[in-house]
Amino acid sequence: MPGTELFGKEEKKEINDVLETGILFRYNHDAQRNNIWKAREFENEVKKLLGAKYAHAVSSGSTAVACALAAAGIGAGDEVIVPPFTFIASIEAVLFAGALPVFAEIDETLCLSAKGIKAAITPKTKAVLLVQMCGGMAQMDEILKLCKEHNITLVEDAGQAFGASYKGTSVGLMGKTGCYSFDFFKIATCGEGGVMVTNDEQVYKNADCYSDHGHSHVGNNRGMEPHPILGFNFRMGELSAAIGLAQTRKVSFILQKNREYKKILTDVLSKVPGISFSTLPDPAGDSATFLNMFLPDTQAAKRTVDEFNRAGVGGFNYWYSNMYHFINQWDHIKELKVAAKLPIHLLGTPQDYKNLQLPKSQEVIGRLISFGIRCTWTEEEVKSLANQIKTCVEKASAVPA
Repeated sequence: MPGTELFGKEEKKEINDVLETGILFRYNHDAQRNNIWKAREFENEVKKLLGAKYAHAVSSGSTAVACALAAAGIGAGDEVIVPPFTFIASIEAVLFAGALPVFAEIDETLCLSAKGIKAAITPKTKAVLLVQMCGGMAQMDEILKLCKEHNITLVEDAGQAFGASYKGTSVGLMGKTGCYSFDFFKIATCGEGGVMVTNDEQVYKNADCYSDHGHSHVGNNRGMEPHPILGFNFRMGELSAAIGLAQTRKVSFILQKNREYKKILTDVLSKVPGISFSTLPDPAGDSATFLNMFLPDTQAAKRTVDEFNRAGVGGFNYWYSNMYHFINQWDHIKELKVAAKLPIHLLGTPQDYKNLQLPKSQEVIGRLISFGIRCTWTEEEVKSLANQIKTCVEKASAVPA
């Protein structure tokens, strides 16, 4: 899956452009930089790939979520519906925005379901933070309709789904704001980096200021720029942007290879009793970064994981016991352990985080095993992996429950 598979001369060329000017800062220094603006180029490349009107590069996927929330007007005391299955940064961003996470159920898309969201809505609900997990997408028609009916702001965290789409629209562009991660393990990487997107001009201006201490970026004297709003430092530097630029240009090729190899895997494994796959509301829009397969139940999944480990099969995630992606291991969230108190400590939690009842999510993630797809595999390697998975599942199925 990760763009690191394709690091090469393209990234070196873009980095070299920056090094030759010596201007690592993304703003100003017009005379010295010899018209080298890598952050701008990176943002333009993202817009071109996704069909977004506005894109703003920041220092990480986590700060992209923070920008997406703030730019959409989500802040202190607002209840935000969130999934229990996500990289933990999504939940951290809500808490550090001063907002209050409300956990809701996911479904077999691995994303929040409309049913789960509806059950979690209260008079204080301001937003849904919809995380498009593991390269796919949620049931967007139902969720968009629900948000509209209840006047709820939709923010998309598509950190794991850069390049995915739903009925022709890129995931991340269906809500008020969206965001992507470009960390070391994503389909395109800056090492550390993120991008916030929107089709709303004022929302974009909010993010642009918010991520740079409130700077308006108007005029050519940074020290004399107006400050329309308060902000903080979430800026991306030119070196990171240079890498992101080269990487984003490779995404179309990566998507093509991912989809090709995922189809080989699913064609073989769909014939294996006991294996099914996560739901894709629009299969044509799958980024195919993961093969997400279900076993019949949690115990069958655990036995299969044991077989994979015995056979030396790598490259998979069993999210049910993963420390950072599923709520079962988030004791510091449940107990709100922090270095310094947050608004939620003063306002109170909207749910009893220590005693959440999310049976559907537990059942779905308990059965789920995900394999990362690598665009640099050979067809022979893909077929070999498919056969290894098949053998292990069959062995696990033969073990008495």
